[in-house]
Amino acid sequence: MAIFDNLGKYRNTGLLILRIGIGIMMMVHGLPKIMGGPEKWAGLGGSMKVININFLPMFWGFMAAISEGLGGFLLILGLFFRPVNILLVFTMIIAALVHFGKGDGLSGASHAIELGIVFFGLIFIGPGKYSVDRK
Repeated sequence: MAIFDNLGKYRNTGLLILRIGIGIMMMVHGLPKIMGGPEKWAGLGGSMKVININFLPMFWGFMAAISEGLGGFLLILGLFFRPVNILLVFTMIIAALVHFGKGDGLSGASHAIELGIVFFGLIFIGPGKYSVDRK
């Protein structure tokens, strides 16, 4: 259709919309984890046992909280874009494995898997024209 033919000119706008929307939602998930403090971080970091990492749970939990909360903000800015997406892919892999480990199945893990796929794709696409990394 003719109406859709020109939308390709707005790829960077579409990428900006994705970055803002997903970035905000990651901040919504991550900021309460950051604010939860050491006890919350230790509980969250205990999830690493799904890949047989049983040491420093507070560190791993803090890293997960930061990758979601601060990572979401950096996604919006398009700053440190690829490293942030790599951290978010790893965080989503652990989240999906935790859901599978709890017996939630694919329906329970699907949100983490879907986001992981998006973050993985963004590593290759890059932040686009409207980003701090681009400047």
